Amino acid sequence: MNGSVNGTASGSVNDSVTGRLSPVLRPVRAGNGFEETLEQILQIIRLGLVAEGERLPAERELAERLRVSRVTLREVLKVLADQGLVESRRGRYGGTFVLPRPATAGEDELRRRLAGVDVEDVLRFREVLEVGAAGLCAAHGTAGAGAGEGAARLRAVLAATHDAPLADYRRRDTLFHLTVAELSGSPTLAAQYAAVRATVNDLLDCIPLLVRNLEHSQRQHTALVEAMLDGDADGAREVMREHCHGTAALLRGFLA
Repeated sequence: MNGSVNGTASGSVNDSVTGRLSPVLRPVRAGNGFEETLEQILQIIRLGLVAEGERLPAERELAERLRVSRVTLREVLKVLADQGLVESRRGRYGGTFVLPRPATAGEDELRRRLAGVDVEDVLRFREVLEVGAAGLCAAHGTAGAGAGEGAARLRAVLAATHDAPLADYRRRDTLFHLTVAELSGSPTLAAQYAAVRATVNDLLDCIPLLVRNLEHSQRQHTALVEAMLDGDADGAREVMREHCHGTAALLRGFLA
């Protein structure tokens, strides 16, 4: 019985899983490998393409399909395990298995928060405002040799995010982005961004803080400030766009 269920049958099930995932799995972009890998595997689970109790494809296959390192993939699987979504089992018939997901009070609160929010619209509007603000910052008073009040403020809010304890990170991250919007030179843009950021924070409060993602965000923040202080508007816009895409990938993954 064990040989039939856990051996041949398990192999054929996994082949079937691989076929089901073909339309969904796609190579991730280099800029946000961790976030986009997490988004795709969360999507697979939430769509039910891998049923409760079924095994995900082998790490090697998933890494090849997503074109990420196995180190990155294992970090993603650890996050999913920490969230109670998957379980890793050792042994001949081991692997990563999808766990049942009973409804919780937290999920009820999540549904309540999302009921009146068009998440995709919020993410698109946020990206337009942030990318525009980054370009304007680079083209205005923060450019050049890095002197001036604007440059000092950018460096200060960046340093504050680097020094932030985990529990205070989101507040300092918010201040960093609000400062970029303010230094764009457009009071209207800054006001609109403050409003959309409040909604983004409500959404971010529904998902876990992930250290790997925060470390990646910090590197992007640093590159963004460097581009703005160098007066590189195109570079600043591109870094901010990638940064927004990373956040959007996490939100889509957890909230879809």
